[in-house]
Amino acid sequence: MNIRKAQAEDHQALLSIWEQSVRASHNFLSEQDIQSLLPVVRDQALSNLEVWVLCGEALEPIGFMGFDNNKLEALFISPSRFRQGGGKLMLKYARKLKGALQVDVNEQNPRAVAFYLSNGFVVTGRSPTDSQGLPFPLLHLHEISRHEQLTRTI
Repeated sequence: MNIRKAQAEDHQALLSIWEQSVRASHNFLSEQDIQSLLPVVRDQALSNLEVWVLCGEALEPIGFMGFDNNKLEALFISPSRFRQGGGKLMLKYARKLKGALQVDVNEQNPRAVAFYLSNGFVVTGRSPTDSQGLPFPLLHLHEISRHEQLTRTI
C-alpha cells in the first residue's frame, strides 16, 4: 500500500469508497441520511479538503483521508480492506504531514471510536449534534503526546 495526493480524476472512486464505507460502518444513518450527505461529500468535502489517497497493490484507490489544517476531517477505507492496516498507515502518514492531529468521530460508530482511542487519541469533548446540526453526537478527539502517554501509564 502507498499514499499519494488525490487528483480530480480520483473523486468518483473516492465517493464510492466513502459510500461503501459509510454503509458498512455507520449503521445509525438512514438511507435518506446517506443520500443527503452524498452531495456534501462530492461537492464540498472532496473539493475543499486536502485529500490523500491510499492505494492498493494495483495502485487502485482503497481509502482516503482529508484534512483541514491538522484536523482530520475524513478517513475512509473500502470495506473489503477493513482491518488490514490501511487506517494505521494513513494515520502515520498524516502525523508526518501535519504533526499532532485532531478528529471528530461519530459517537454512534464504536469501531471508529475504538480505532482512534487505540491509536493515541483522547476524548476532549462532545457535541450532541454533528456539524450540520443533525442529531448524531460527535466526540472531539486529539492526540496525546508521547510524554502524556508515558505519564498516564505510570
